[in-house]
Amino acid sequence: MKTAPGLIVIGGGAAGFFCAVNAARQNPSLRVMIAEKSGKLLSKVKISGGSRCNVTHDCTDIHTLLEHYPRGKNFLKRSLPQFMPADTVRWFAARGVTLKTEADGRMFPLSDRSQSIIDCLLQEAERHGVKIYTGSEAIALSRQDDNRWKVSFKNGEASTTDFVCIAGGGQTRPEQFAWLQALGHSIEAPVPSLFTFNLPDHPIRQLQGVSVGNALVKIQGSRLAENGPVLITHWGLSGPAVLKLSAWGARLLQEKNYHFTIQVNWLPAYHENNLRDAILNLRSEIGSHRLNTRNPFALPQRLWEFLVVQAGLQTDMRWAEMPSQAQNRLIRLLTACEFEVKGKTTFKEEFVTCGGIRLSEIDPHSMQSRKQPGLFFAGEIMDVDGVTGGFNFQHAWSSGWIAAKSIARASLEAAQEDIHSRHS
Repeated sequence: MKTAPGLIVIGGGAAGFFCAVNAARQNPSLRVMIAEKSGKLLSKVKISGGSRCNVTHDCTDIHTLLEHYPRGKNFLKRSLPQFMPADTVRWFAARGVTLKTEADGRMFPLSDRSQSIIDCLLQEAERHGVKIYTGSEAIALSRQDDNRWKVSFKNGEASTTDFVCIAGGGQTRPEQFAWLQALGHSIEAPVPSLFTFNLPDHPIRQLQGVSVGNALVKIQGSRLAENGPVLITHWGLSGPAVLKLSAWGARLLQEKNYHFTIQVNWLPAYHENNLRDAILNLRSEIGSHRLNTRNPFALPQRLWEFLVVQAGLQTDMRWAEMPSQAQNRLIRLLTACEFEVKGKTTFKEEFVTCGGIRLSEIDPHSMQSRKQPGLFFAGEIMDVDGVTGGFNFQHAWSSGWIAAKSIARASLEAAQEDIHSRHS
């Protein structure tokens, strides 16, 4: 690998590419290279949103936007306003990629193909002369006598540069941060975020594929609760409500070794008392109808019949014939259905961690290290993570853009100082 004065971006994901292409665009004289340890570029972009790429979220208010980040809110309060979702939309639109907004606010390329985003970033890198190296794992950084950085790679090669941006994504093990701790940085221990809840041997798994449009999921013994769609899978429960809950409870659930109890209210508009009143009215109004032919709460039919059976009732029983004890069990199952969670499963391949470089050691206005001038960070390597819906990508775009702007400005100022010193 040749010496590359300028900028080396470590990590070929969304944040790394966005930093590299924007820095190269803003200072065309800056030599920029991306070093990616794997053989794949933009791998999370490719698989995100079922390979459609959930680029960002249609959220225009900073205070509302911040509510979607379990960690890093105070940091993001100062960084995100510099490059908001609307800026992301304009950036891609200017390069021929139009984004569309879905009913829940998630934004995808009009093509519904993540390859549109990948192609855009690769073309931008080529346009601005960004060099890309795969299979290049950085293992050490050291400051040289001339105040430049030496980046050492696992294959024995090394490069020197003026600026380094670490955009290597979330790390799963604390020891993976050792080379950054050697520079004086502190680490918030990484733990998984965005995962589904495993329910080993629970009969509800027979309903895999059934989804409920809105349910309330609570973790017992805590204040953690989330509303939203819930999906029943062959291993347990998933869907936005569960994934959001896993993000907000990431550290608590890790401490519990992923063994805890949840309560699900399948009918969030009801609680135990007013549902009892509603069922008493139903027994009066449709008492001659059978339970399996009158599903009055618009639940998926398979789930409704499952809960009826779990309450000890026959599905062909008439509403008027329902024993009071079974009725109480059904009410409980509908409004406070308990599940013992034992274990987790990563949501598809979209692995997200909470933890990373301590935010107090990074300047949110520039993404520069407060410990090491010339060292910048972007994306998930920092102790920032969002819930599902495009929020993690928005942090990647924002932090990458801020780092790029800061690096481009610093490199231009350094060049001007050099010219001035040579002519004075």
